[in-house]
Amino acid sequence: MNAFKMKRALLMAASALAMMTIPGIAAAKDITLRLTAKEVALPIDNKGTTQVSWTYEGQVPGPVLRVTEGDRVTIVLTNDKANKNSHSIDLHAARVDVISDFESVKPGETKTFSFVTTFPGAFYYHCGSDPMYQHIARGMFGIILVDPKDADTRPKPDREYVLIQSEVYNNPDDTHSIMKNDWKHVVFNGVAFKYDPVHDPAATKTLVAKPGERVRVYFVNAGPNEISSFHPIAGIWDSVYLSGNPKNKMVGLQSFLVGPGDGATFDLISPKAGANVIVDHIMPHAHSGAMAVVMFSDDADPKMGRGDNILVR
Repeated sequence: MNAFKMKRALLMAASALAMMTIPGIAAAKDITLRLTAKEVALPIDNKGTTQVSWTYEGQVPGPVLRVTEGDRVTIVLTNDKANKNSHSIDLHAARVDVISDFESVKPGETKTFSFVTTFPGAFYYHCGSDPMYQHIARGMFGIILVDPKDADTRPKPDREYVLIQSEVYNNPDDTHSIMKNDWKHVVFNGVAFKYDPVHDPAATKTLVAKPGERVRVYFVNAGPNEISSFHPIAGIWDSVYLSGNPKNKMVGLQSFLVGPGDGATFDLISPKAGANVIVDHIMPHAHSGAMAVVMFSDDADPKMGRGDNILVR
């Protein structure tokens, strides 16, 4: 190696080392995420009405996957041998080959593929097996959060919550009803009025925060069909980040449209104690289940909206 090339290599190595040690800049990691597709019966309302769901890890939505921009992510998807259907995973945070990497996995088999997270954001993941809309309608979806490698690109939140909107159909085996949008409920996180005891006294949960805290809501519209007009009643979105990317910032919004298969990140700050209600402002959606109460009080549970409690089950 000549002197010029040697000097250049040393400068590049020094630059890479400096990036790893700058406060707030995260070093890239190799991360393996393992998911199992499971077909199970789960509730669709607060009264315990159940429906056979196709899921990741037996949950609707599936687990929150969280990585950092620049990470190399390996996905290991296993289709439980007890299942009757083939399943797959399509991650909107990935840039891969749709044929080889997002292919369906038969019951009892496993699929592995890798990708590098090139953009930060709040991204949708879902089953892409045919018919895709039926797998989504049965609950086979989730969110993958790709945190920016530079943590200083936006204000740090005091609390974080995940809300994933979707439609619940009376009979997902009737694919014609899904194609015609003949849904029964539009919901957040799989259950109608899950966080809204005002409109459903059977609900037992709300989201919580203290007045003045920055509440960051990571939102995905799983669909499979309906658009969402995302609005905080009695509040204003302090900041909205399209697709959750810190570079795509908008401020002071009353409502924001999120289409099926898309996502965004929303910051909410209440200057006073009381309640806001996050809704899909399309009224048939809201009044069939897409409402979530956020209670602001000084005695808000310090564990809520932090750690493993950002998707409230």
